[in-house]
Amino acid sequence: MSSQPLKIEREGGVARVVMSRAEVHNAFDESLIAALTHGFQELDADEGVRAIVLAGEGKSFSAGADLNWMQRQSAAPLEANLEDARKLAALFHAIAHSSKPTIARVHGAALGGGMGLASACDICVASTAAVFATSEVKFGIIPSAISPYVIRAIGQRQATRYFQTAERISAQRAWELGLVHELCEADALDAAVARVVDALLAGGPKAQAAAKALIRAVADRPITGEVVEDTARRIATLRATPEAREGLAAFLEKRPAAWVKG
Repeated sequence: MSSQPLKIEREGGVARVVMSRAEVHNAFDESLIAALTHGFQELDADEGVRAIVLAGEGKSFSAGADLNWMQRQSAAPLEANLEDARKLAALFHAIAHSSKPTIARVHGAALGGGMGLASACDICVASTAAVFATSEVKFGIIPSAISPYVIRAIGQRQATRYFQTAERISAQRAWELGLVHELCEADALDAAVARVVDALLAGGPKAQAAAKALIRAVADRPITGEVVEDTARRIATLRATPEAREGLAAFLEKRPAAWVKG
């Protein structure tokens, strides 16, 4: 078994977070959950990081929960079980609320929590050979910790089906459902991820963080006067920042903005 469940590599403002429990298809246990949570929190605080790519070693992106870990939790007292579940929920929250753009590079299986990881990331790029599922009901449990992110990705109606049937979802079907943004052959996966990263690096980092916060603020809300006022204040505040002034100046002067590396 790998002694290090996670590898983090940095290059040119891009952090690559790689799950390295290939021998168990990058299934979750306490060590991987803790390493992923800490890793994303650390990268979020690093001003040198512009984008985060989440990937998995071996044949799978992530097969979800390690069944040995699940067995241990099923035998644990309620309070210990609840504390462990909170740690899992905190992992998905840390990914979804990262101020940095996050990309899931999905190949092979993305099952249960693996589908949760793909859903929690901002962008999902998948191989045509990838397969997804919310398989929890097959084990007598529910996809609870991942539910906010999967429902956000595929909608309530589709989640109602897949949460109950635990059917395997092909990469093509995941693309049709809206979970997958970019679909490509396996040998083109890294190139597809690189194209998305390049597009992200061209944007202002503070603007991208503000864009994510904007979506959380307005999604699924009626367009009330309060929402209209909030959106006006957000753009007015952002327009006065040094980043916005630099972005506009760069455009008018037909040069790359300061945050774009040559």
